[in-house]
Amino acid sequence: MNKNKRYGVLKGGVALFCLLFATLNTNCQTTEKKVQKEENSRKVDVVTDKLTEEVYFGNGCFWCTEAVFQEIKGVVSVQSGYAGGAVKNPTYRAVCTGETGHAEVLRVLYVPAEVSFEELLEVFFFTHDPTTLNRQGNDVGTQYRSVIFYTRPEQKEKAEAYIAKLNNEKAFPRPVVTAVEAYSNYYPAEDYHQNYYKLNGHEPYCQVMIKPKLEKLRKDFKDKLAK
Repeated sequence: MNKNKRYGVLKGGVALFCLLFATLNTNCQTTEKKVQKEENSRKVDVVTDKLTEEVYFGNGCFWCTEAVFQEIKGVVSVQSGYAGGAVKNPTYRAVCTGETGHAEVLRVLYVPAEVSFEELLEVFFFTHDPTTLNRQGNDVGTQYRSVIFYTRPEQKEKAEAYIAKLNNEKAFPRPVVTAVEAYSNYYPAEDYHQNYYKLNGHEPYCQVMIKPKLEKLRKDFKDKLAK
């Protein structure tokens, strides 16, 4: 082999090596980002010093549903907010137009060792109507849609399996239409939306809309309530 051919072979080999290295490096970076994203959804709570995970539930007006999950054992915190839309830093007024794409949701931070994701799903599905996609009672619009925003792959698998089970068993008069989507674009709601029932339980809306939900929860889910 003459000098030019040897140089060509060597140059080609170096180029191939660089291409393979770049591909492997890209794949490694993608894997690292995926692992990091999953790890970010599993954290040690600074208050309880317990390993926690989070999920975002959309099941109608967050004033009503926040109070429900605040009573469940193993739930560290519940925050009302907006998720799944395209607009940055949306306001309540903007979300209410239905034009931002956001759903009113709850950010539920929980301890898997104390409450399973399946138990949270049970409370979620049986404390709202999962057969009406964009409506809960008199609240109508995409912002009130029934949706689960998962933060871990196993949450997605369990949620989809649970929905299939509910539909196979005909647990509701109509099929469950709850969407299961990857977590995206969450923003906390304004301060006056947080702990709404605890701070405003005496108001007519709370007495008529939220109190009955809590009474049903305390009757049907006694074993899941915090002491």
